Amino acid sequence: MTISIAVRGDAAAAVERIVPQLVGDLVASGITAQVPTLWGPEAEPEAARRLGWTEAVAVSTPLLAEIESLREELRARGLDHVVLSGMGGSSLAPEVIARTAGVELTVVDATEPGQVRRALGDRLDRTVLVVSSKSGSTVETDAHLRAWTAAFDAAGLDAAERIVVVTDPGSPLEARAREAGHRVFLADPTVGGRFSALTAFGLVPAGLAGADVRSLLSEAGAVSVELAQDDETNPGLVLGAVLAGTSPLRDKIALVADGTHIIGLADWAEQLLAESTGKRGRGLLPVVVGPGGREVRGDLADVQIIRLVADELETFDVAEGEVEVSASLGGHFLLWQYAVAVAGRLLGIDPFDQPDVESAKEATRELLTARPETVPPAFVSGGVAVRASSGLVVGGSLESAVAALLAELPADGYVAIQAYVDRHAHADLLALREWTAECAERPTTFGWGPRFLHSTGQYHKGGPATGVFLQIVQGTEDDLAVPGAPFTFGELLHAQAAGDAEVLAAHGRPVLTLTVDDPSALLPALRGALR
Repeated sequence: MTISIAVRGDAAAAVERIVPQLVGDLVASGITAQVPTLWGPEAEPEAARRLGWTEAVAVSTPLLAEIESLREELRARGLDHVVLSGMGGSSLAPEVIARTAGVELTVVDATEPGQVRRALGDRLDRTVLVVSSKSGSTVETDAHLRAWTAAFDAAGLDAAERIVVVTDPGSPLEARAREAGHRVFLADPTVGGRFSALTAFGLVPAGLAGADVRSLLSEAGAVSVELAQDDETNPGLVLGAVLAGTSPLRDKIALVADGTHIIGLADWAEQLLAESTGKRGRGLLPVVVGPGGREVRGDLADVQIIRLVADELETFDVAEGEVEVSASLGGHFLLWQYAVAVAGRLLGIDPFDQPDVESAKEATRELLTARPETVPPAFVSGGVAVRASSGLVVGGSLESAVAALLAELPADGYVAIQAYVDRHAHADLLALREWTAECAERPTTFGWGPRFLHSTGQYHKGGPATGVFLQIVQGTEDDLAVPGAPFTFGELLHAQAAGDAEVLAAHGRPVLTLTVDDPSALLPALRGALR
């Protein structure tokens, strides 16, 4: 399947104006040749070591036989339940690959104690744990590794043969894994995490779970020449112009899965867009919505609608002002990576760094180390503890607190809902996104914490200062220890929420935090407050 893109309205005007210049500047072939000067002198050092994804098909092909062999070996030993511990780029791509292939992959990208405990108790005797961390020092994956190792040991199971590690060469995790006797897959260190879908980070977990990753690489290879050509029909150039070339800029990108067979692609693209472009006060805010979402119906001047559809397209079938994209999964991965690299050039930013992601991690570490007294809530109502960043006057009710937050929303702003909860037990919280978008009449995002910290968290701090933030944090009375660590999973979860709120507030972003033992029970009250 080739890539098909149809554009109308402002997006079409951007393509007509910008793509010829991109062709003249040899941008597509320059990206493919890994020319680091395409994004300016400030970005050159990072770009010089982060363009390996353009060669991912060739570099990753030798991994396929090793993945397939290990999968058969594990299944022969009765290990057919694959659990993935990974954050951001280490989990989003394999989750899309596995879901689209219809194979089971349990993704643990959480620190909420109940969610971790449930995963630990699920078919432990048949489990192989894949621990994926590019840096090898990610706090969440370290906690998961400790928990599963202890669980295997307690059950009399050999942890050495049940844990597979994916990491960069020379990372602390590589040394630790080899010492423990775990199977290790080394990823390409010239590929950043969010560009790693077609590397070991995407292929190993999904392949061990049973996905046909050989075909995935073939799909990407089939479109690679098309994306490398300096031609006005190059879909990577076209989509890059759509993302960052409209005038005035439509910087809220509504991603709508509308008939595509690919499950969860918008969630993967969300990280790629937000973390790559949200910096220096600029950026593109991805908003994952359904076909009937408020952002789609609202005719908002700063929203660009991009529909992910199933079939090849004709422009006359596309709604005015919208864009439709169709491709295979492998084709989509490579297409969006090229398009985001192009968008970074148009925005004048470095699409390969993430300077503000580390700030929330540092705040979390400081809170876990210093253990300061918990900030008392402004008030408690109906079992909900309400806290607010400095300057946000929340009154004494949930209704007044929500109203105060939304009153800070600028005309070109957005609302970000951040749910630090068990996302499987409280999936009904997703309804809040649409309710809030209807009430605020502005784009609204929803992120599960802490996974979004490795994704849209970069945009929240580094992008335009137009967001207001609603945190929902689950109480942790039934906590879970992190073996060998001086903190529990619950303490880690709360430190991550508090650390991010602290950094957001330091950047002048209003934050309203609601802490409650049963997040689902909060829904009726929040719906009433939004009305």
